[in-house]
Amino acid sequence: MKTFQSTLTFHSPNRGTFNITDEINRVIAESEITTGLCHIFCQHTSASLIITENADPAVRIDIENWLQKHIADGDADFQHRDEGSDDMSGHLRSLLTETSHTIPVSQGCLNMGTWQGLFLYEHRTGEFNREIVITIQGT
Repeated sequence: MKTFQSTLTFHSPNRGTFNITDEINRVIAESEITTGLCHIFCQHTSASLIITENADPAVRIDIENWLQKHIADGDADFQHRDEGSDDMSGHLRSLLTETSHTIPVSQGCLNMGTWQGLFLYEHRTGEFNREIVITIQGT
């Protein structure tokens, strides 16, 4: 059993979803692990990771529209506003999505469904650098 770990930094220029599947697969190739598990962890409280449709961007637009409808920036009930009107809404969004995923590795890459992609989901409206820790275990 071999373990490999790497941290990638992704720049998110605004709120939205950014496909990171290829970058994670490059780390897996670097690890030389062909069969095992890949754990991906986002080290932030207002960004997350989602696995969703990778072919039709309307799916991600619909997800964002739903979140905007149900978790509005600047909600008067929010007490935490230290970094602006999108601060607390970003924290709530990351609670409803996920900050980590564990995905099988087969034949040296993520073993995902045909229409699945792994996305960094930035919940804030500004520009940020987001750290993602990738840990791969296997043979």
